[in-house]
Amino acid sequence: MHSVGRRQFMRHAVSSLGVASAFAMPWTIAAGTAVGSWDETVDPETADLIFRSKAPRNAEPKLGKLAESWVTPTTQFYIRSHGANPQIIPDQFRVSVAGLVEKPLELSVQQLIERFPAAACTCTVSCAGLRRYEFSKVKPVGGVQWEEGPIGNAVWSGVRLSDVLKSAGVKASARHVWFDGADEVRDGGHSFPFGGSVPLSKVMEDNADMPGVLLATHMNGQPLKADHGFPLRAIVPGYIGARSVKWLRRIVVSEAQSPNHFVADAYKIVRTGTPQEWDEAAPIYRYPVNAALCSSVTQEGRILLKGYALPSGDKNCSINRVEISTDSGNFWVEAALGDETGDYCWRLWSAAVTIADAAADVCIRATDSLGNTMPETVTWNPKGYLYNAWHRVPAKKLLN
Repeated sequence: MHSVGRRQFMRHAVSSLGVASAFAMPWTIAAGTAVGSWDETVDPETADLIFRSKAPRNAEPKLGKLAESWVTPTTQFYIRSHGANPQIIPDQFRVSVAGLVEKPLELSVQQLIERFPAAACTCTVSCAGLRRYEFSKVKPVGGVQWEEGPIGNAVWSGVRLSDVLKSAGVKASARHVWFDGADEVRDGGHSFPFGGSVPLSKVMEDNADMPGVLLATHMNGQPLKADHGFPLRAIVPGYIGARSVKWLRRIVVSEAQSPNHFVADAYKIVRTGTPQEWDEAAPIYRYPVNAALCSSVTQEGRILLKGYALPSGDKNCSINRVEISTDSGNFWVEAALGDETGDYCWRLWSAAVTIADAAADVCIRATDSLGNTMPETVTWNPKGYLYNAWHRVPAKKLLN
């Protein structure tokens, strides 16, 4: 943090977004409300989002609005689902904690809030398929053809998973923690919940301002919307969004990674796609450094560019440089960085440039504090995961 201390900023952010008051809200108010009015989904016909699919629900914000605010409004936050939103009856919803624990638990959301200390963090959630459409320009890739929008920075609040696991008593042989959602995904004639898995060491990677994993009940000061996991979701700072499982109903502590399809078979980087390669590839956890140009405005003969940059999802890592080239990558200038930053958070940037060659590309690349820099190109993979090459925009698009 440059202009203010990290803790001071967090107190300001939580207060300004009303997170403190949200924690004080009795959960029974939400639980006693009809599902249709409280657990409301975004209408694709009226949403200020671009729906890539409606069944399942997948949408990203219009790019021009994405970098307007460091904290992404919930209405502008991308939606990623693999199956239909589950029908939640709040009074009956429970999350269980089982596996390698001394005392298995089954808790309502209200019990979570009452029994464990409140926690909040600001962090960015980013889809592993961010910018997948650029892979498809090289060779067709299946899946949602995401552009630059499946990413957002929000204030999440709830309780630390580490506190819950300490209460349950984790056994010495434990190494991983599984998450299962309440949704039902259908694939290949089978039905199963969307699931995730993270190392136990990540769960216990807490510090004063940032949980290793948060069990989130609120987003930007309000109870989670259905599209974002109402009434409970995992938030895993620094990891791809697939690990932040929505509608979280089951937590299992284990010696091994989850056998769920989305850990064992999907969300891996492979090159050829052979069964052996899939079996041997490790699950994707942390996201890589990335950046994108979101908007441009002509002002007094120059073009004002704005966008976001995301550091790699490592501890104590932030964006410390964003560079712009208006001649396809031959000459670079540094952009101005926004003051608001933090661990596992994107950083907004801006730059006023002059474009001399309409046939060139305007290129953006970011470098984080650990020295990770976006490469000029990345190797194609059949699932289209983790595209983080220079972001290129034809200059003629910005001159029109």
